[in-house]
Amino acid sequence: MHARIRSFATETIGKPWRRIALHLSNPPLRDKRLLPAELRGDFAIRVHAFLDARKNVGSELIKMAISLALAQMPAKLEQAIGLQQGGRLAEAQTIYEEILKIQPRHFDALYLLGIIANQTNNFERAVELFGQAIDTDPNSAAAYSNRGVALKGLKQLEAALASCTRAIEIDAGYAEAYCNRGVILEGLTQWDAALTCYNQAIAIKADFVEAYYNRGNVLRDQQQWEAALASFNHAIEIKADFVEAHVNRGHVLRELKQWDAALADYNQAIAIKADSAEAYYNRGVVLYDLKQWDAALANYNQAIAIKPDYAAAHCNRGNVLRDLKQWKAALASYDQAIAIKVDFVEAYLNRGAVLIDLKELDAALASCTRAIEIDADYAEAHYNRGVALYELKQWDAALASFNQAIAIKAGFVDAYSNRGLVLRELKQWEAALASYDEAIAINPGYAEAYLNRGAVLIDLKRVDEALSHYNRAIQIRANYADAYYNKSIALLLAGDLENGWLAYEWRWKNKGGPVIKETRDFRQPLWLGQESIARETILLHSEQGLGDTLQLCRYVKLVADLGAKVILEVQTPLVSLLAELEGVSQLVARGGDLPDFGYQCPLLSLPLAFNTNLNTIPSSIKYLSADATKAAQWHAKLGENTKPRIGLVWCGSTLHTNDRNRSILLADLIQYLPAEFQYVSLQKDLREAK
Repeated sequence: MHARIRSFATETIGKPWRRIALHLSNPPLRDKRLLPAELRGDFAIRVHAFLDARKNVGSELIKMAISLALAQMPAKLEQAIGLQQGGRLAEAQTIYEEILKIQPRHFDALYLLGIIANQTNNFERAVELFGQAIDTDPNSAAAYSNRGVALKGLKQLEAALASCTRAIEIDAGYAEAYCNRGVILEGLTQWDAALTCYNQAIAIKADFVEAYYNRGNVLRDQQQWEAALASFNHAIEIKADFVEAHVNRGHVLRELKQWDAALADYNQAIAIKADSAEAYYNRGVVLYDLKQWDAALANYNQAIAIKPDYAAAHCNRGNVLRDLKQWKAALASYDQAIAIKVDFVEAYLNRGAVLIDLKELDAALASCTRAIEIDADYAEAHYNRGVALYELKQWDAALASFNQAIAIKAGFVDAYSNRGLVLRELKQWEAALASYDEAIAINPGYAEAYLNRGAVLIDLKRVDEALSHYNRAIQIRANYADAYYNKSIALLLAGDLENGWLAYEWRWKNKGGPVIKETRDFRQPLWLGQESIARETILLHSEQGLGDTLQLCRYVKLVADLGAKVILEVQTPLVSLLAELEGVSQLVARGGDLPDFGYQCPLLSLPLAFNTNLNTIPSSIKYLSADATKAAQWHAKLGENTKPRIGLVWCGSTLHTNDRNRSILLADLIQYLPAEFQYVSLQKDLREAK
């Protein structure tokens, strides 16, 4: 059972860059007058002279001051516009404010101050200034349009829409007003109406790059990939160095799985703007898709270096580190993302997934729960919470979480499959089968669902049906080690030992199985019965539990009978018991130094090496013998035999994944024991209620 992680592309880090047309084209200027040379000077000085003159008596002086100030106003207005267009907003603002001291209803100064307020995100002031401009000139389409921009900045979308609509009523050919109206309609989720506005803006102004760009964003959000691509292409044809258009076109190309083209767009964006954090970030997303982990990590690192508070980049960086199995570093990245954006629900989700990987289950549960507190309808968070609860063996709570994930997201195939796992633990066999059926109905190629459904059928002793499910899983996924492993168990249960032992060799590739952690990296070849081992030295080594070693060590004599010198490596607790095992030339405790040998074979591969079937299982009456001294000691402790003695063990390891089927209550066992024997407990670890 795996927890899910969530990565981000452009659309998930906030709205893409929307270019709102501010209409910075110069409004018509009043008549220009040249001043006599001797009266020319600094405009601000003339303004102050005018203000000072008003305080004094003398109409001629007032008239002269006014005349001087008004005469110089057009030139200073042009200067301010130049400063504004050059990005020197504070200097431009000073000049506009000086103009308004002389002429408070000066339209151009009010309008252009409103533009500066919009540019500096002072939206309340912008609304006020555009309102004054409109009072001065009620037929200014530009003032209405840009007031709409300011109102949008204040999130007053209906008022913003009305203002842009009024601009279009005044001037039906005003392309910028249509573009701004489209942006506002997007905010109101009126996608079709927004597209209509962008199309109208383009019809009026064929080279309107921002309208093509914004139309591309809407089409992208609506997953109309080809149309979005065409729109971004137009924007880039008009303005080749349009960084944002390259970045968002790259996202569309990613959705179309045109990886190389997407990377080319991000590369171009970076070539144009070397400090484009978004371009590095999105290039990292594509490289992550391509499983180029190190390159993806380098790009996220670069995005963060440019923009340290880039929360999504920190989150995606954590995803790469998780895939690189750098768990602690991944956690640190998610924590940084959350520190930047405290309600970053996906970062909490992914953090929980890593904590599940680390088996820090209580912390994982807390992280998933926090994600749900932020977004109660986040299906993936309920799903991951279910995974954590499953690992904690809190079956009922896990079932509730998977049910909730399904209620939110009806086609959540993994949730149906994992719900089946929980129902199996609860021994609700038919309900588990039904849950897997739901998963398969959603995704007929879902190999895991066939695998898990087969496991339930094994529980129900419907072995032939289980085998058909394992075969179907293998048909879907040719090298599905888990399915081959389960199939091997089913074949052995069915008595088909030859094929069962052959399939059992997949245990070494079964990442979730019991032996993968015991894989040995021997340079000597594996012997499976095909080569002659006469006069060769072979290492037979134990795997899995003590019981497996005790059962399979019966094959040691058969190997020795082939003329081989047998070195037997077993778990330390069994060394004394197997010291006299027939066929052993040298006995070694696992973990100790090994002598030289030419071949090696795990004990549980010996049945395959000898082509064992039901009729050829080695069945010597006795192949184990106890140490005589220890036998005498126990005889003294237990006293004379009055009945044949049988040792009992009723519980296995609590860590075994199948412990529920390997351990029972002693009380349930005793009632079935024949009375003619004496029973001795060999149980080392006693559990509560066991």
